[in-house]
Amino acid sequence: MLRAMISRLTLAIALCLPAGGTLAHPHIFITTALELQVDAEGQLTGVVVTWDYDEMYSMLLLDELQLDPDYDGVLTEAELAELDGYDLNWMEGFAGDLYVTAADGRAVALAPPQGLGVSFDDQTYASRHLRPLVTPLPADGLVVKAYDPGFYTAYDLGLGVSVTGNAACTASIIPPDIDDTYKNLAAELAELPPDAEGYPQVGETFAETVRLTCEGS
Repeated sequence: MLRAMISRLTLAIALCLPAGGTLAHPHIFITTALELQVDAEGQLTGVVVTWDYDEMYSMLLLDELQLDPDYDGVLTEAELAELDGYDLNWMEGFAGDLYVTAADGRAVALAPPQGLGVSFDDQTYASRHLRPLVTPLPADGLVVKAYDPGFYTAYDLGLGVSVTGNAACTASIIPPDIDDTYKNLAAELAELPPDAEGYPQVGETFAETVRLTCEGS
């Protein structure tokens, strides 16, 4: 659903671009799951992230790595081992397209990813990893978002969000306001000069917002 909304919106925004302008739009679509790990004291300790890549990217990845030479869509254990950790070899400064924000707006520091395995089912590549918090924080009021600031990759929470470890804490998903996003971006694009280079960092405007709430906090 969110993927279809994004596609319609990016097409509409393209019509508002100045002559010669370049539209940022997703090239990779990742259906995502987030498991928010909350301890008995009500502190968020980490986030388990599942990335399930779209079929086109999955096929391109197999071709790049020269896996599945018989094209049957079934990978051997050795081929899966070669894929394991492929998408966790991050460049310095890459935030992992996962952002946790405290109730006061402060960015919450996340430790490097810890791989939890990969799979290849139904023609799509999926991987899981854990992002521990550098310092656990009270979960109540924390906000979590999965997005690529440059919008090359589009994430949606189609695999769901769960909270584990503390039954007093729950997570709600707030979808982006697509109408407001369109209006704001259209207004911003209208102000760009014809020879403008680059494009506004729009990824966050399309992101679903996950908000944690803990009873008794």
